[in-house]
Amino acid sequence: MELVLLLRVLVSIASITLLVTSCNGGKFSESTSLLNFIRAVDPENVLRIERNRIVSDPCSYKWKGVNCNPGGTTVIEIRLVNLNLTGILDVESICKLPNLEVLSLAGNSIQGTIPDSIWKCKSLTYLDLSRNSLSGSIPTALTKLKSLRRLDISQNHLTGRITNCRSSKRSFSCLQNGLITQDLKQNRANLSAFQENVPRKALSESSPDTNPETEHHKLHTKRGLWILLGIGIVILVLVLLFMITRAVKRARDKKILKALANTPSKTPPIKAADKVQPQERRTELVFFVELEERFKLEDLLEATAGLRTKGLCSSLYIVQLKNNAIFAVKRLKKLRVSFQVFGQTMRKIGNLKHPNILPLVAYNSTKEEKLLIYKYQRNENLLTLLANYTEGKRIFSWKLRLSIAAGIAEGLNFIYHGPDNDEIIPHGNIKLSNILLNDDEEPLISEYGYSRFLDPSKDCLFKSKGYTAPEKSLTEKSDVFSFGVVLLELLTGKIVENNGIDLPRWVKSVVREEWTVEVFDKEVAEIEMYAIPMLNVALKCVSHRPRERPTIAEVREKIAEVVSSLEDLSPSSMASSEFSQLVSIPSVTPDTLSTRGIKIKPVKGAHYGRVL
Repeated sequence: MELVLLLRVLVSIASITLLVTSCNGGKFSESTSLLNFIRAVDPENVLRIERNRIVSDPCSYKWKGVNCNPGGTTVIEIRLVNLNLTGILDVESICKLPNLEVLSLAGNSIQGTIPDSIWKCKSLTYLDLSRNSLSGSIPTALTKLKSLRRLDISQNHLTGRITNCRSSKRSFSCLQNGLITQDLKQNRANLSAFQENVPRKALSESSPDTNPETEHHKLHTKRGLWILLGIGIVILVLVLLFMITRAVKRARDKKILKALANTPSKTPPIKAADKVQPQERRTELVFFVELEERFKLEDLLEATAGLRTKGLCSSLYIVQLKNNAIFAVKRLKKLRVSFQVFGQTMRKIGNLKHPNILPLVAYNSTKEEKLLIYKYQRNENLLTLLANYTEGKRIFSWKLRLSIAAGIAEGLNFIYHGPDNDEIIPHGNIKLSNILLNDDEEPLISEYGYSRFLDPSKDCLFKSKGYTAPEKSLTEKSDVFSFGVVLLELLTGKIVENNGIDLPRWVKSVVREEWTVEVFDKEVAEIEMYAIPMLNVALKCVSHRPRERPTIAEVREKIAEVVSSLEDLSPSSMASSEFSQLVSIPSVTPDTLSTRGIKIKPVKGAHYGRVL
């Protein structure tokens, strides 16, 4: 709960910061507007800008000819001089840069007119469009640029002139149509301001009593201080709210966190909605076992509980009752399902009986959370088994791996093709840690039945990196993909859950290079001739396109063939030198079995199964 609250605080702070940034000009908006302007003025892509790229921040990536303020937050200068640009002026886009002070496009071949909307560039202090191919009349809108101090539109094909190049309120010099106005003649020293490499200071000279750069800097400083103050206040309020909420939660839910569930102190008041909907709170456990194995919710609340795993949408506890019975309790939150649908689904799951599916003992449903209760399996799960093997703590024989794979296939086949399957409920989260092992080390598929109720927007669904199918859907073919990854883990000894590797890609790359032997774990490599068919099954399961994957029934059949071949295998044949031979050859010959790029020399009497 504390982690969730902290995440909410961080998200809120990020959102507010993003909002403030957006209000202050919006880097992304500036980047888009600037890119649109450059595309219009440079249709030949002289500037070498990738037209289909994601818009980057011009201040961070230092776009050619673009300068930003010292803080790197907004564009203030664009200087694209003598670059042979042949486009037109997209004034609508460039004027969306609210703090643009300098625009110099001199010495190009820019065509078209100077749009009247140029007046929207209200922050411009220096505008140089000289030595281009602009035509049409000089827009009177140029006189509306109150901050403009220098203007050069000479050596174009423009008609007309600007008559008020000097105002009594501000210093303003301009050069138009090759003619220097009277004001500029009186200040010939200012001609140097039109040279492209002159320092920016010289371009923004103004009268002694008015310095626009200083005023602009002060305005930015003041605005920045207010923004920082606002962000600080918001962060302080959010932190205080977080601390208060956490303290209240701790006091109110201390017993709940320890005992796994809410203890209702009284019957909730009946609202109008309760008359047409099932009651939104169940105070009892719904069981799917014999009477003598049942217990009350109070027994669960008073039990000793240990937190095993905790995530954003679920937690797992190991609970020991007073009679020493041990159960695993799954606590679910953020489910998108009504009480009626959840109850119907749990009853279907509870009545599903198969030796390779972990049976649901009971469930409890409240508005805030759901509790699923299972018998505790002392042998942990397949993840622990494989991890202990890789660390050298135990052996993991090919026979046991094959038995586990066959059991998982049987369980999944029962889910999708079992009798009386009027409604198929996909699993959606097949991985090593969700394959438990009973006392006989037979696999039990856990976490079944509720994946479709998880909210994908909360990152609760499809969060098992490395196991999720590319299409990210709850279907049989998606579960086949996940099962294929598990098969590859059994064959290679590599654990996806621990290191997040793309195991299917790695295996395919090795097989493509015809180094198939290198794929197998050392234990499997000793019986590689009989592991090849299983590898073929796994590779078909992890095909990128769902239609290229087999059904779980087909997978079950292929694994059964491999199991049958192992049962027919005699100790003498396993010890023979013929068994251990593996030959990689450049092409398939009549006496060679090809398994989609996997080339092996057949062993007489061995059963490989059909290629999928």
